[in-house]
Formats: sequence, C-alpha cells, structure tokens
Amino acid sequence: MPLIIDSQVIRDWLGNADPFEKIKAIKGKVVRSKEGRTTQCFKINGEGFYVKLHEGIGWQEVIKNLLQLRLPITGASNEWLAIKKLHQLGLDTLTAVAYGKRGYNPAAEQSFIITEELTDTLSLAQYAEQWPEKPPAFSHKKAIIEKVAEVASTMHNHGINHRDLYICHFLLDISSGEAFTDKEKIRLFIVDLHRAQIRQQVPRRWWVKDVGSIYFSALDIGLTRGDVYRFLRAYYQMPLKDIFSQHHDFLRAVERRAVKLYRRDFKRTPTLI
Repeated sequence: MPLIIDSQVIRDWLGNADPFEKIKAIKGKVVRSKEGRTTQCFKINGEGFYVKLHEGIGWQEVIKNLLQLRLPITGASNEWLAIKKLHQLGLDTLTAVAYGKRGYNPAAEQSFIITEELTDTLSLAQYAEQWPEKPPAFSHKKAIIEKVAEVASTMHNHGINHRDLYICHFLLDISSGEAFTDKEKIRLFIVDLHRAQIRQQVPRRWWVKDVGSIYFSALDIGLTRGDVYRFLRAYYQMPLKDIFSQHHDFLRAVERRAVKLYRRDFKRTPTLI
C-alpha cells in the first residue's frame, strides 16, 4: 500500500494503526460527501486538518466516464500530484501532508489525502458578491483580476488544468486586512483539485473549459468589458489586438462555454460582459 506522510503531527497521530481505519473512525465535521468521497475537517491537538477519503466510485461511474471520453477520477492521487506541482510553480494552494492508497480495482480503490486547514481565507465568489451594489476601488479590482489571470495562466502554461476552475475555488488570503491594491501582495489559494490533470500541454478542450468556467462564474459580479480586457492582457501577456487576432476562435469557444453553463444553472441567457 503506497503511504506518504510529510507531517510529524500526522505520523504521531497515526502511530502503528491502519491509516484507513484511523481515518474512518474520525468524527469530524463532514463538509462534503459525494461520488464515493467524503471530506471532513478535524483537529489534532488544536491543529486543523482536512481529510478526503475516496472509497470507490463503482463500475457504472467508471464506464460512464469512459463513454464520455473522460478518464474517471478513482482516487486522491490527482489532487496529491496537482498540489505538489503547484507548489513547485510557486503558486499558493493547499498543503498536503499525507496520502495513502490501497487496492488495484479502479472501481473499488480506496485512497485518502490529508491537507492542512486554511484559515483567514474567503472564496472570490463570496468576496465579490457585493461588488454589483458596492463596487470596489478600481486599483483593488484590477489587482485581483490580474492575479486570477496570472495564476490561471501559470497553471495552463505548465500543463495543468483544473476542470472546475470557478472563482469559488480561488481562496483569497484576508489575514493581512490589506486593500489588495498590489497584485504581488495578493495570495490566492487554488483548491478542490481532485479532478485536476497534468500533462505536457493542456488540450484545447480542457483549456476552454477552465477559462470558460472563470468567465461564467464572474458574469454576475459587476465586471465591465474593460475588466475582461484586463484579464486577457494579464493572461496572455500581449496587446489586445494580438490576442484577438491570434486567439479569436478560442475566445469564442470560451464564450459559448460560459453561456452554456449559465443557461444550465440559471435557465436563462446571460448578459455578456
């Protein structure tokens, strides 16, 4: 059984016990339980951790994914590897401290990942929900938009796609209480990486999905067309005229993706930025 422990606290807590039995005995706060995986928040001597336990998705789910030309997510390895890769790139994300796996049947494989609890953070979706009524200062909004673009671009240019890259999965560090006017001082943590993929190059399909998800989830937070242009300049690091001439088809595909998601979730056509 592969078992990796990068924390002395977790090592002491596990002791000589079977890690899976120890984790199954946790009586923490369940924050999500879906598709064969359960995520709980728990504490060890006052120190907070999250554990995500995968207990198999079944052959029906495996076959469904394969028929949709998608590799099924059968365990915690994707998230473990993605977190380590993002750290190598200098991006803020979760700190993974333990990983374990047992079994070879992809439909019944069991695995887990333990991460340190993030404190003093707020998702961008929550942070920006008041923007339509209470617009932030221009320099404030500009810095956050450019930071989101920088993080997404770094991921994509190094072969990582998230598959659920909505703004709710960017957690803003609010511990300093600063006004966030300096992009270099903003910390944005990328979370919920269990579906992330790592390749030499992100395929166009998944690139469109990620950027389209960002666009879709930002449609109702009071952004302007100028804000979209600021995102694109920061994402591509080139003038707008070059972006539109070189990436026109890609941007149209991103727009179609955002509209499709919006219609699915809100049963109406969005007013595009």
